[in-house]
Amino acid sequence: MLAASRIDEVRQAVAELAQAAPTARDLMQQMVKALHERMLKYNWVGFYLLEPGADPPVLVLGAFEGAMTPHTRIPLNQGICGAAASSGRTVVVDDVSKDPRYLACSLETKSEIVVPVFVQGKVVGELDIDSHFSSAFTLEHQELVQYCAMLVGTKLEASGR
Repeated sequence: MLAASRIDEVRQAVAELAQAAPTARDLMQQMVKALHERMLKYNWVGFYLLEPGADPPVLVLGAFEGAMTPHTRIPLNQGICGAAASSGRTVVVDDVSKDPRYLACSLETKSEIVVPVFVQGKVVGELDIDSHFSSAFTLEHQELVQYCAMLVGTKLEASGR
């Protein structure tokens, strides 16, 4: 019950952030901070956005909380991030050591979730979360992260991105 109430509490908090944030950029910065601080197993939280006009397409690191990452630019054909953006589907990896797509950022990372961000039905970026715990992302976590990505997509769409 505690985990469910925490998720509900964080869901409400990010909804309030979405209402109050003046821009999508502000929302992403506040959201990664809130998720990183309030969800104990979310050890690295960040947004990657598709670079406008890049050929081939590339994801560029935006707002994030956690350790620095060497992966500030990720081609769509690389990694779990590239897989989520290319397919337009959420990718949950319970054990990154068993997924050949994983681009190692930290030896501590055990599991990862990547959720695409959509504007007008097109992928424009994604929310990427790493955990130092195996199988950290339950269905409830997946729904929370998808909700966060939807809030950002809505804010980006409102700003005319």
